[in-house]
Amino acid sequence: MTVLRVALQRKGRLAEDSFRLLAEAGIGIPGIGERLRVPAVGYPLEAYLLRDDDIPLYVANGVADIGIVGENVVQEAAFPLEVVRRLGFGRCRLSLAVPKDSPIHSVSEVAGKRIATGYPNLTRRFLEQLHLQATIQPLHGSTEIAPSLGLADAIVDIVATGSTLLLHGLREVYAFLHSEAVLVRRPGETSPALEDFLFRIDGVLAARRQKYILFNLPEHVLQEVVALLPGLKSPTVMPLVEKGWISVHTVVEEDRFWEVAQRLQGLGAQGILVLDIEKLIR
Repeated sequence: MTVLRVALQRKGRLAEDSFRLLAEAGIGIPGIGERLRVPAVGYPLEAYLLRDDDIPLYVANGVADIGIVGENVVQEAAFPLEVVRRLGFGRCRLSLAVPKDSPIHSVSEVAGKRIATGYPNLTRRFLEQLHLQATIQPLHGSTEIAPSLGLADAIVDIVATGSTLLLHGLREVYAFLHSEAVLVRRPGETSPALEDFLFRIDGVLAARRQKYILFNLPEHVLQEVVALLPGLKSPTVMPLVEKGWISVHTVVEEDRFWEVAQRLQGLGAQGILVLDIEKLIR
């Protein structure tokens, strides 16, 4: 099989989550050290370990077949790339923030002000959509200290928990972009190697979004449970020794689990057991 070239972020939380995703798909990236090109273990793949803002360029130019990067980085770069999969990690938002004691309390009040940001293109487009004019000060790091040093009246930066803003005496005014890690490729680009890679990734992502549950149930309410939990096709049902009772095994979306568990209890379900799924091939 042709070796697939994958661009990955070299360091940081998103990098750790990306390596974990690949490992769960049976693709090991060995000890990195100072290497920027690393062949995978047990799979025909070569990883290019890059700065996050370089990944869109590598993919757009065809140097890498696919990349894992934050959606905010993709939109800032503005290359014609296709988001193939949303990966569910690296969630954050791009927000306008100001010093705590700033008189700015709404987006419209940044008109005529100075905004420091590592995302000048996204910030410019955001302001244009609102028909606002402001001076954009492009920075490549340490954006949070710009207002306290007199360089800017506000900043636009990535916010995950908000703790960094608080640490630097800033408050969030408006979040205008929500982002997560995505798989990107050139539009329409495909190959057997890429399709095989996506098959593995899809198996991991599907498993992460589902839970395997089993529980005991009075047999006479089975059809109500089937309507609630159709499973991948239909639940697995097995008789128990105790007459009138059955054991039901099925799969439920993780974001529905607590609602479903409560409704199952209301139908008389007992001993609800929840298990993680390692892989799920639909």
